[in-house]
Amino acid sequence: MAAIPSLGTQDPSKRQFNIDFAWKTCHSRFIQKGMKAQTPKPRGYQPTPAEVEALVTLLADEDQAIRTSIRNRILSYGRTACVWLHPYTLSSDPVVRRRTREIVRFISRRDSDEQFLGFCQNSGEELDLELATGLLAQTEYPEINPEGYQALYDEWAGELKRRIDFREEPHQFLKVINAYLFDQLGFRGSEHYNYQPECSYLNKVIDQRNGNPISLCTIYLFLARRLCLPVTGIGLPGHFICRFQTTTCEIYLDVFRGGRFLTRADCIRFLVERCHGVNQGFLAPVSGRRMLSRMCANLHQTYSQLDLTEEAARVQRYLIALAR
Repeated sequence: MAAIPSLGTQDPSKRQFNIDFAWKTCHSRFIQKGMKAQTPKPRGYQPTPAEVEALVTLLADEDQAIRTSIRNRILSYGRTACVWLHPYTLSSDPVVRRRTREIVRFISRRDSDEQFLGFCQNSGEELDLELATGLLAQTEYPEINPEGYQALYDEWAGELKRRIDFREEPHQFLKVINAYLFDQLGFRGSEHYNYQPECSYLNKVIDQRNGNPISLCTIYLFLARRLCLPVTGIGLPGHFICRFQTTTCEIYLDVFRGGRFLTRADCIRFLVERCHGVNQGFLAPVSGRRMLSRMCANLHQTYSQLDLTEEAARVQRYLIALAR
């Protein structure tokens, strides 16, 4: 077998030839002297096991230009690359393990980004907020299983059904919900959420038990819907709360502060103190689409404040899609 040429610093005109040469030599295919380009593959072509081994071998090379070329080659295979790269993400070689995991994560995030963007573009005003928040979470954490978190909502709501006597006054069974959610499960508002992107992703809010006002209200809404309670989201300027309302009862809930009960007068006072005036529109229920847009706006602001420009630009695309 011909020797693999040195893959260190080389004349740029020879670099691509040597990358291709090394790749082919690694899986024992004869390459004629002077061949500089890989034979074009048909659409949908996937590498053989030998070719995969060669690609991964070169992915671990010390030369940055070689790694970049091989990474781009792997990315060209699309989502299916995650399947044949998966065994290498468990490799005992830390370099191979780290670099293959990075590619798998990149592909998964890219696909999740496209899926969520399509959802934003094609969903109406009353979109499925549970589905939406799961898809949003996967844009940052593609490995999560949203259905697992939905199962948690089901479990928590089931436990609340056993504890609540719905014949009682609303204040009483809302106290039961608050005690379970905030005292037993330990959810709380994070005072530093403006600098914590994870406070906008529901999977992290559930894992860490803290979040920003709208993410905590969203979880409260998911439970209330399973309990068939008339609870809606209320988007105050600079804050987000929930409202329980029937023909005879109206209770506002500051979920960020442990479900503290508020009256309409308290909400109006909040608006006046912050120079927003008595605008009844601020006390109207917020649609699923508007809630999702507000979540993305919070994320965009956080990423911008942290100078994470690429992440901010990614979320900006969602905001544009939701604004249409």
